[in-house]
Amino acid sequence: MPALACVNSYAADVFIPPSPPPPSSTSTAAVDAWSPSLSSSLYRIDGWGAPYFAANSSGNISVRPHGSNTLPHQDIDLLKLVKKVTDPKQTGGLGLQLPVIIRFPDVLQNRLESLQSAFDFAIQSQGYESHYQGVYPVKCNQDRFVVEDIVRFGSQFRFGLEAGSKPEILLAMSCLCKGSNPEEAFLVCNGFKDAEYVSLALMGRKLALNTVIVLEQEEELDLVIGLSQKMNVRPVIGLRAKLRTKHSGHFGSTSGEKGKFGLTTSQIVRVVRKLSQARMLDCLQLLHFHIGSQIPSTSLLSDGVSEAAQLYCELVRLGANMKVIDIGGGLGIDYDGSKSGESDLSVAYTLEEYAEAVVASVRFVCERRSVKHPVICSESGRAIVSHHSVLIFEAVSSVKPVVHEADPDDIRFLLESEEAYEELYSAVMRGDQERCLLYVEKLKQRCVEGFKDGVVSVEQLASVDGLCEWVLNAIGGSDPVQTYNINLSVFTSVPDLWGIEQLFPIVPIHKLDQRPGTRGVLSDLTCDSDGKIDKFIGGESSLPLHELESDGGRYFLGMFLGGAYEEALGGVHNLFGGPSVVRVLQSDGPHGFAVTRAVPGQSSADVLRGMQHEPEMMFQTLKHRAEEVMHHHTKGGEEEDDDDDDEAEFGNVAACLDRSFHNMPYLATEEVSMSNSLSAAVSNLGFYYCDEDDYLSA
Repeated sequence: MPALACVNSYAADVFIPPSPPPPSSTSTAAVDAWSPSLSSSLYRIDGWGAPYFAANSSGNISVRPHGSNTLPHQDIDLLKLVKKVTDPKQTGGLGLQLPVIIRFPDVLQNRLESLQSAFDFAIQSQGYESHYQGVYPVKCNQDRFVVEDIVRFGSQFRFGLEAGSKPEILLAMSCLCKGSNPEEAFLVCNGFKDAEYVSLALMGRKLALNTVIVLEQEEELDLVIGLSQKMNVRPVIGLRAKLRTKHSGHFGSTSGEKGKFGLTTSQIVRVVRKLSQARMLDCLQLLHFHIGSQIPSTSLLSDGVSEAAQLYCELVRLGANMKVIDIGGGLGIDYDGSKSGESDLSVAYTLEEYAEAVVASVRFVCERRSVKHPVICSESGRAIVSHHSVLIFEAVSSVKPVVHEADPDDIRFLLESEEAYEELYSAVMRGDQERCLLYVEKLKQRCVEGFKDGVVSVEQLASVDGLCEWVLNAIGGSDPVQTYNINLSVFTSVPDLWGIEQLFPIVPIHKLDQRPGTRGVLSDLTCDSDGKIDKFIGGESSLPLHELESDGGRYFLGMFLGGAYEEALGGVHNLFGGPSVVRVLQSDGPHGFAVTRAVPGQSSADVLRGMQHEPEMMFQTLKHRAEEVMHHHTKGGEEEDDDDDDEAEFGNVAACLDRSFHNMPYLATEEVSMSNSLSAAVSNLGFYYCDEDDYLSA
């Protein structure tokens, strides 16, 4: 226990904290003994990031766009990319404001090809007598370019799409028409259905698309039978089964007998009989099921697939023209790098092990039942798109725990009336840490009660708080965690963190060659106490961070593995809109990358318009109010010589309002000119696009 400074110049027995000690004389070499590899271990980058993200020798995060096939010169330095995106146009940048989502189509292509390769290898090595043909569930990320990329990258594999609503089936049909195999790629139609939905799916077959209507509810069958006869279309029908197999945890709640979707065994039997009576049993060709997202282990996966394969064989026995078993989603990713099946944040298998377990389970059951091997389909959206995008945001300030200097005059009253102080003083002198913690709380509580009763002043209360904090520091009981204020809305960009406590890897994208000097929690811009990040992977309640530079140097953080669901689920709490978005391809040029598309985030006007406001009329209302106020001010006795000044001031007001409507609602880290206008804002934040076909062919 360090010695306590006792000060008796004002009060003989009152101790107060001394001035902070000077910095330690520890050698510079010992302090600076840090490396990117140590940061990689600290932030578990090699665990959750491999093979797409790594800490490079410059201390920055590198993106490896082709996964394990990435050559050394193909790495993309994320800090250099962020500077290109955010630097002003005058200096060669794109002038986009943070936060920004950076998409890497090369990563997306590698994920899809890796999934296909894993199933192809399992099928070949096990002598499976059919093939794998996956679909991408567009609900994971409906962005036009993401969906079009998947169709383009997957055309050679007959990779298809899955839709769960009428807008999704429209976009799926449109995107598949642009692919090279629209007749073969599956369009799996899930979700609740009305007559319009079923009609769209049947229309897809008229357009020579391979649409499959999956029955989620028993009553949907009547719609399918009636509309198919009316439209003179022979449908392809699937059904979703409620399996008995399910896993625990949040993601397992969507499966099992009490799951939201699917048919029970008794309902399945009735559907088969009704199709037989309608002479349409040959239309039943697909069985779909879903154990739950983030399936933790291959043992649970095998149990569910085996149960479904038995049901598939039973449908064959009942006379259905079965061809496809759709194992649904569930292929998980490792958010925390632990390679563990004990939580929703990780999985205890690789892509290859997942595919091997699926193929082996289906093959074993079908061969035992003498049933022809079906086509295996999966809806592995999370596994396909999670890695391909990175959310970049900035820590703009930090709040450090501050110890208030206790004033002896303000704590003199403790000697006269507070037994709790005497107890605390004795415990400190004895070095009794446990008692110190107890008496600190007791003293603070007594003084707060006195403050509420009006017998303790705010200065006295502040000095008591400082005294107690100093004691906690002395015994190692204080909380040194800082609060870093980030230019982000958790509700807009990371809604799953708030909604279901889903954790994502968050890492500084630079300074990884420097030892983090503190720990921090992240506080967003919203006026909401839930707008914070104080839980991190690895069970941590704070994140190792670097001190912000006093000269205004920027500190960039990245959230990784958030390419699935976050954009679709994000809201506009406090009217913070969506972030800027850029698409980046690996390039053999001097920078190692090429930005092929850049779109600024939603402006204040965009967000207001989405809430039924009319920004143009709002601007005119405020502009008219400014004219009225200035006219009244002039009539009140201003000299005519000041008219020019008033007119200039009015112009500044109008320009400021104009700029505020058309800029993003996030904090502006660059100082802007008062003369900036709508035309200047559009010029600075305008849409940037490079034709990828031209770029790739160049």
